[in-house]
Amino acid sequence: MSEAATGGGDREPAAMGVRGAAVWSMAGQYISFAVQFAASVIISRLFLAPAEVGLFSIALAAALLVSILQDFGLYRYISALPRLERAEIERCSSVALLFSFAIAAIIAAAAWPMAAAYAQPGLAPILLVIAGSYLFVPFSVVPLALMARNLQFRGHFLVNVAGAIAQAMVAIALAAAGFSSMALAWATLAAALVRGVIAQWQRPALPWPLRLGGVGEVLRFGTRSSALYLTGALGTRSPDLIVGKLLSLSAVGLYSRASSLADQFRVLVAGAIGGVFFPAFARLRDRGEPLGPAYLRVCAGYTGVLWPSMAALALAAEPIVRCLYGEQWMGAAVLLQRIALLELFVVTLPLHIDLPILAGRIDRLMVLNLADTALSVTLLALGCWLGGVEGAATSRLVYGACWIALYARFMHQVVGFDVRALLGIHLRSAAAALAALGPMVLAYWFWLPPERMTLLPLALVSVVGVLAWVAMLWLVRHPLREEIRHVAMKIVPAAGRLLPA
Repeated sequence: MSEAATGGGDREPAAMGVRGAAVWSMAGQYISFAVQFAASVIISRLFLAPAEVGLFSIALAAALLVSILQDFGLYRYISALPRLERAEIERCSSVALLFSFAIAAIIAAAAWPMAAAYAQPGLAPILLVIAGSYLFVPFSVVPLALMARNLQFRGHFLVNVAGAIAQAMVAIALAAAGFSSMALAWATLAAALVRGVIAQWQRPALPWPLRLGGVGEVLRFGTRSSALYLTGALGTRSPDLIVGKLLSLSAVGLYSRASSLADQFRVLVAGAIGGVFFPAFARLRDRGEPLGPAYLRVCAGYTGVLWPSMAALALAAEPIVRCLYGEQWMGAAVLLQRIALLELFVVTLPLHIDLPILAGRIDRLMVLNLADTALSVTLLALGCWLGGVEGAATSRLVYGACWIALYARFMHQVVGFDVRALLGIHLRSAAAALAALGPMVLAYWFWLPPERMTLLPLALVSVVGVLAWVAMLWLVRHPLREEIRHVAMKIVPAAGRLLPA
């Protein structure tokens, strides 16, 4: 990067390649997942009941609807710019600061009305603490965007892991001390503080003094981007609010535990690399290269990994919930099964937000997002009304099928991928997923049924499933096999060379 692009004499560390960035990003997510997962198991099993988790989940869902504005599109704005001057960094930092304070004020102002609407006085103090956490967000937003722009995901690794550890330690300590739902709220604030400190240490970009001159382009992009993400957030972040309003605190606690476990597992498997792809595709666009071939490789990676992983999570939901969380949480098992299967649909067409933004198709994407949100909320409310919390989870499967129908043609127009090649990838991924599930199905039939399966035999069966998955990838010549070979060569060169072509 030139001096002009970095604002004078500042020099950026050398950017790593896409694969290297993905490795660091995934490593950060793996460790963060392990920490957060362990904390959730300890807290749920020893300290908090479903109703207590449900109360926090309602507060967090309400805050997240507003907090979608915290980034104000800055991550993608910075990543997509062909050149980035120091003045632009200062403007983006100032915008991040102002919007974070505005978000904190909105959440704080909504605390008492939300508590009254749900007849839960405990919601107000939880929302006030969560509001306080957003005062630290501007210290991490721009540094993370700058690191992502240069594919410097070592910094992301440190920020994510440090934040996860701080959140877990505070949550467990305060839950053990009897703080109930407030323990989770204070943990959220601690994570935001630590993330801000580490991000500034890695890539200083203090949001002070304010520089508001020339922010017009930032605001125009941010307004459209935020409106887009706000419509999406209404569909993805409102389930806890709807379930909590139509059903009970226990129901929303069970639903939240199932959905967060599915989401954490998805991020563990493949979600971390999503942030790597946006700047990578931006580079392809700037060079005038077609996006279709690269998009097919992304689809192969996502479906090849997430289809077997999420299907296996659904199949193992009952023993996982029983062994990790205890009998009081068993109602979450059937919910986890159905919510995990939703990922089989939405991963079919990945990057459905990022690539239309890069291609300048935000207006059309906004229309589809509005339809998407209306569909999600309507089906969820209908599911609650017809079948309680299980009906809410079942509605996610119907929504997933409708989601594909909604976005398929649009994504083809944006990316220009080869439809026949994509279908071929999907068939190979489906074969690999079925191979991965085979050992677990056989174990249920001939060895230990789900109600008797424990974690050790489940782990053994999972290892066999992974081996069957790898064998099928090579048998059907799945594109993912080349990525596996590359990673194996990096980790254990001798073992990587043994893998067949």
